[in-house]
Amino acid sequence: MTAATQPKDASKLASRLRTVRARIAAAEQRFDREPGSVRLLAVSKRHPVGAIAAMHATGQVDFGENYVDEGLTKMDELDEPTLRWHYIGPIQSNKTRAIATRFDWVQSIDRAKILRRIGAQRPAELPPISALLQVHIGPEETKSGAAAEDVESLADLALEFPALRLRGLMCIPPPEKAIDAQRAWFGQLRSLYATLGGLERGWDTLSMGMSGDLEAAIAEGATMVRIGTDLFGPREPAGRNTAP
Repeated sequence: MTAATQPKDASKLASRLRTVRARIAAAEQRFDREPGSVRLLAVSKRHPVGAIAAMHATGQVDFGENYVDEGLTKMDELDEPTLRWHYIGPIQSNKTRAIATRFDWVQSIDRAKILRRIGAQRPAELPPISALLQVHIGPEETKSGAAAEDVESLADLALEFPALRLRGLMCIPPPEKAIDAQRAWFGQLRSLYATLGGLERGWDTLSMGMSGDLEAAIAEGATMVRIGTDLFGPREPAGRNTAP
């Protein structure tokens, strides 16, 4: 990364990152979680590469993208091998090869067809892609995610693809303001993880919780929270996401 990619508000971004990390640490302490057990995924969709560079300069490594083409453009422009790129958006069949080839993680596998394609298309010379199954939590029919009753068969299918390492579950529950209501949704994913024998399967990841509910997610066992706005501020309009 070069000086040209550094944004003018790098100090503000660093301050936001410190604030979010402090929230995570406080939640770990409040809910008797091991210090440092919750990983921060910076959701960088529709944010400029300069902001990613500034976050990386302060030690942030994991970044999440919702759009394949946008993510590939940022990877090429930054050309930084120490970044870990997570794909977290809905997956179209014609995008699976790009995800399998370029991303380190894919968090939104929700059906067998997509799992098979990514598992088969991961290049042999690369380490296995880390993967999560996205589970549909709540009544919102428009949201992606596998039905809870289908997750076990997907987990078993993943074993057929050595180029794909299944590491756990992800969800995007309905928005709630009260922490008890938030915890109830996250508790469903935690319970499913336990019912499926996640630890016995070698899983290590529950990806749940965003800016407005990360404390509830950590209380219910999240090992990764996905934070966008509280780190980067408001998103830029579409089409301007790679400007420094």
